[in-house]
Amino acid sequence: MNHVASRRPDPSEFELPYHGELIGRVEGSCAVEVLRGQLFWICELASSLSTEQVDRVHAPYRWTVRQVFEHVANAERMYGYRMMCLADGSGPDLPAWDENVSADSRFGLGNFSHLVAELGELRKANVALLTRLTPHAWDATGTVAGNRATVRTLAWLAAGHLQHHFEIVEMRCGVTATRGPVMIE
Repeated sequence: MNHVASRRPDPSEFELPYHGELIGRVEGSCAVEVLRGQLFWICELASSLSTEQVDRVHAPYRWTVRQVFEHVANAERMYGYRMMCLADGSGPDLPAWDENVSADSRFGLGNFSHLVAELGELRKANVALLTRLTPHAWDATGTVAGNRATVRTLAWLAAGHLQHHFEIVEMRCGVTATRGPVMIE
């Protein structure tokens, strides 16, 4: 893995201040390592939640935790598609995705453990895509939902997006999931 290519994006690689905020929340210096490390958190957080917590709307939020996991899985799929399209040059101008329409449709809530597994598989697929990119592909730029971004930016946004939602889930449900393997001394 080329750690230089997967470094944090320079502010010139994205336009929205919110993107800088999401990226700024994430610790680390290599997007692939961060994304891979979050796989552990996905499993730990999901296993820390009861059925009652998963299917309840916690005020002031509008979505159940199940809907949040569905949203994060759908967003992971979108990030992967967008990274691929920018990297290969096939989609330099990509449309917006309305996550509220997607979440409100409740089209794919199903079994929670299947949803968690799907999220993990999508994340692993995105990590696999990123690990095979050439350094030049990480610099590929396009327009996503009307805003300039690089593949590198999208990789860091995927990490920041998951972290943002999982921190809210932890707060809503009063749990703190381990975010990575604990080394025993």
